[in-house]
Amino acid sequence: MQARKKYVLLGLCACCWLVLFYCGGGVQLRLLRLLTRHRSDVLRPWPNWTDRAFLPRYAHLDELQTDPGSAESPRQRRQAWSTVYRDSRCRMDTCFDFSRCRRRGREGFRVYIYPAEKGDRVSESYRKILTSIAESRYYTPDPREACLFVLGIDTLDRDQLSGQFVPNMDERIRSFPSWNDGRNHLIFNLYSGTWPNYTEDLGFNVGQAILAKASLNTEHFRPGFDVSIPLFSKDHPQKGGERGWLLRNTTPPRRKYLLMFKGKRYLTGIGSDTRNALHHIHNGKDIVSLTTCRHGKDWEKHKDARCDHDNLEYERFDYQELLHNSTFCLVPRGRRLGSFRFLESLQAACIPVLLSNGWELPFSDVIQWNQAVIEGDERLLLQVPSTVRAVPNKRVLHLRQRTQMLWDAYFSSVDKIVLTTLEIIKDRVFSHVSRNRYMWNYLPGGLLVLPEFSTHLAHFPFYYLGLGVSPGHEFTAVIHAVSPLVSQSQPIMKLLQVVSRSKYCSQIIILWNSEKPPPSRSKWPPMPVPLVVTDGRRKTTSRFLPHVAIETEAVLSLDEDTVLLTSEVNFAFLVWRSFPDRIVGYPPRSHFWDLLKHAWGYTSKWTNEYSIVLTGAAFYHRYYNFLFSHYLPQSLRTLVDRTSNCEDILMNFLVSAATHLPPVKVAQRKQYKEVPPPQGTKSAPWANPEHFTQRQECVNTFASWFGYMPLVHSQLRLDPVLFKDQVSVLRKKYKDLERA
Repeated sequence: MQARKKYVLLGLCACCWLVLFYCGGGVQLRLLRLLTRHRSDVLRPWPNWTDRAFLPRYAHLDELQTDPGSAESPRQRRQAWSTVYRDSRCRMDTCFDFSRCRRRGREGFRVYIYPAEKGDRVSESYRKILTSIAESRYYTPDPREACLFVLGIDTLDRDQLSGQFVPNMDERIRSFPSWNDGRNHLIFNLYSGTWPNYTEDLGFNVGQAILAKASLNTEHFRPGFDVSIPLFSKDHPQKGGERGWLLRNTTPPRRKYLLMFKGKRYLTGIGSDTRNALHHIHNGKDIVSLTTCRHGKDWEKHKDARCDHDNLEYERFDYQELLHNSTFCLVPRGRRLGSFRFLESLQAACIPVLLSNGWELPFSDVIQWNQAVIEGDERLLLQVPSTVRAVPNKRVLHLRQRTQMLWDAYFSSVDKIVLTTLEIIKDRVFSHVSRNRYMWNYLPGGLLVLPEFSTHLAHFPFYYLGLGVSPGHEFTAVIHAVSPLVSQSQPIMKLLQVVSRSKYCSQIIILWNSEKPPPSRSKWPPMPVPLVVTDGRRKTTSRFLPHVAIETEAVLSLDEDTVLLTSEVNFAFLVWRSFPDRIVGYPPRSHFWDLLKHAWGYTSKWTNEYSIVLTGAAFYHRYYNFLFSHYLPQSLRTLVDRTSNCEDILMNFLVSAATHLPPVKVAQRKQYKEVPPPQGTKSAPWANPEHFTQRQECVNTFASWFGYMPLVHSQLRLDPVLFKDQVSVLRKKYKDLERA
């Protein structure tokens, strides 16, 4: 009897299996598609969230004012995309001509802008983009030298209902002799498509051109080819930009409001689902989620039962006050995937909580966004409050600090957005000499870390602390000589003896910048270290050239008439080893804002506060020589050479811009009296009455190029232990510093 039951049970199981095998093909097919679906369809998971299969709907159907005519199937979207982007599978190795960029080695990355045609209207945002390229070190006016081409026609707004829309694009771009089906072209775009679908159709065939586009969908993004850029407003600054709102080590990490959003609610069309549901998480206390229907011309036609209440609640809170006092900021999709809220949140150190499924985040090729934002799913809105409450304070502070780093490095100005785009493309072209992820995601950021100098992290002063690396134990002295050698009693002779006696000195390089030829080696005194005399090319900026002879990390920059003791040199070098990313030296100067002139001022008065350490007697890392020569524009270096002035100020601007830190002043002996220069030598530059006026002008010119004032004030001065203390001389290591 028992055996009979077993046979019956086995028979039933076999029948069930056969039914599933022959009739369940659709189930199998769906499972197969689930396992092999495109990466853009894979939902980005939230941390520690419950199974989504059991999540209830967060909004009723009558609340979601979706226009049924606006919905598109994935197949329809792909077909629309393929009709415009015939080369949707483009990659750098298939749709880019590398030979145009490698004709002159690493210097071959040049960008050409097509001249604007008569009658063309260019938006303010596109004008800023073109200006950034034209003022960059990559611009060339000669198309024959170009590696990359940028259209002079405004392509930012491709919404046919917009006043900025440019028609007949296909005809116009095909007439360009260098178009070549878009090969080696870069097209910028902020807005694509139009009401009601807002597709990614630009309205013309971009061919094999690289897209630098806002609101890119992961389904259409061509990895390693396109560049996703942020959506920015026409008021976004050209240069510099405002600093982030987070002060260093701000505590507590959490603010008054846990989570906030304030913005438009779309009553119909694409993007309405998400924003229509935001009221569900609003509690008016620590979570403020406000929307308004009051926008557009015909909002009252689509007005629903919630509009009046939402509009009243919307007016109760000030947006700026919420932004300043919120820990997390919701960044839901708008009509398109991107939103102005994204950059606003980054600047405010309000951690962005992204609700925009399928959005390829800006510069996703290089930025690790999981360290700065929280990515969610639009369909899981109700889980947002519990998720952000669960983020520990330590993680909150880390996320907020990272928003500031990214904002300052890549997003605070149009200049930085454009240059980041170009640098990403350049890294692809010269992949063997490119930045790694660490360089892009840690201060000072990829724009100030030039891989042409090195691709090894340990060669840059910014990363010593994080890597546990100590700088070298030797330095190279570089003496800038402008006076002919007429006497063995000249200050440069004594300076050579003082510096060469330092146990840390590896070699001495004299940059001969005099009109007369340098004397023979026999005219120079014998020294215990190698001496190299090199041509300074009669340029003031030659003192900061990245000379191949400099093998040490530390560079001691000296004027020929500098008066120092060996003990002073030794002490300053040991201080520099503790601050290898800064300028460490003796003569301080300062800047200030002149309210009467509405301009920056420069002062040489000796006060407790300073922001500049002159490079006539200062240590710095040799990488700054490379950065000075390859990062700064030729116009600033030409200004310095023409006036034979201000190179020390410009170097301080550069180092402070990279570190956001002031230089370091070290103790010096009592002030010595200036002696008149020997007969036949040039007088000191500060004896020229125009010298100080030129330096005032330089400070404002440099600040204008950087777009802000990078110099930072400090009152720190480092002295040797027991310096000037009433103790036994035998206990003092730097006893010579007390001598008058």
